[in-house]
Amino acid sequence: MPRTGRRPGRPDTRSEIVSAAARRFARAGYDATSVRQVAADAGVDPALVRRFFGGKEELFGAVAAAVIRPEEALAAVTDGPAGEAGTRLLRYYLGLLGDVRQPGPLLGLVRSAVTSEHAAGLLRQFLAERLLGVIAARLRADHAELRAGLVASQLVGLAVARYAVRLPPLTAASTEELADWAGPVLQYYLTGDHLTQERP
Repeated sequence: MPRTGRRPGRPDTRSEIVSAAARRFARAGYDATSVRQVAADAGVDPALVRRFFGGKEELFGAVAAAVIRPEEALAAVTDGPAGEAGTRLLRYYLGLLGDVRQPGPLLGLVRSAVTSEHAAGLLRQFLAERLLGVIAARLRADHAELRAGLVASQLVGLAVARYAVRLPPLTAASTEELADWAGPVLQYYLTGDHLTQERP
């Protein structure tokens, strides 16, 4: 009997595919991952993955949305005093990354972006359009696009240094310590006044 692409008794196949893709991207990276491999990991037909998501790019976007949960992130960051948004954003982000000894799936997305130019573009677009750019706009700051890019650079750099390179001072620091140190930097990127200096 031909496969239908869906296993009996598994109504949440879409979520299973996203979970399988997140694990595959984290383990193999974006470039080495195929729709066929994700389908095999999820126990479904590749045609079902393509029907749900289109192709690998859309699947990567679905993983990013499931892992980062932009609506929750927006609420966590923008619900509260604007002057503390940077610290709230950093706490949320570190919560997604998880414990240094057992990181969450967000690290897999960051690693994919670091090792694949295409994945980097997809993640950059996702962050700009669905999260950081929206945060900057809601905070009514000027140069929202540049601010979002600077915030992204700080967040990605911290993830790589703490979870991939594992710099000892960063792995030893607690979430609260990192929030105290780096939160004000993010805050400046989000809402700080841009000081223009005259060049000679």
